[in-house]
Amino acid sequence: MRLIKRTIEELGPVNLGAIEEFQRVQTRYNFLTQQQTDLVTAKETLNVTMSEMDEEVSRRFFETFTEIKRQFELIFPKMFGGGQAALVLTDPADLLNTGVDIVAQPPGKKLQNLLLLSGGERALTAITLLFAIIETRPVPFCILDEVEAALDEANVMRFGSYMQAFQQNMQFIVITHRKGTMEAANVLYGVTMQESGVSKLVSVRLEEADSLVPNS
Repeated sequence: MRLIKRTIEELGPVNLGAIEEFQRVQTRYNFLTQQQTDLVTAKETLNVTMSEMDEEVSRRFFETFTEIKRQFELIFPKMFGGGQAALVLTDPADLLNTGVDIVAQPPGKKLQNLLLLSGGERALTAITLLFAIIETRPVPFCILDEVEAALDEANVMRFGSYMQAFQQNMQFIVITHRKGTMEAANVLYGVTMQESGVSKLVSVRLEEADSLVPNS
């Protein structure tokens, strides 16, 4: 009996508020535990959703890439008057992070990376890729700013002719100084300065141009 009393005395004074403190801490613990469970569940749901999205993005990317690649291979010989080209995935096993390389073989040259081509060849290859994308994913209109500036006259004519093939389904707005591109257009807009500091917009419909030329 004395041992029990001594043991109780060694425990020190009793904290009468411990029960209320325990209940408060227990309530807080239960709340945080539920929050943790909800967060873990939300994380798992997000991981599943992200995985599904990655699969969908990969599928759509590959389908679109395959079609653009096919169109690019078809259009390239038309734009260059021969040759061949291809789009190549740098990492086919990882479609979410892969890059895309362009290899091209203009007429009379060997197959090589785009960076090894001349400035004009690179420009025409980029234009070809643009047309391939438009063939795959049509758009209402397209704005081009002197994209054919580095092309020779023969390629400028091919560029203009190919644009005309799209005129029934889309509209091109082209900023250019090249005669071949202008000849392929339906309407020309120019800015003149008849007086110093005063600009004036002039437009000409080419189908009506004959009426502007005086009879000889």
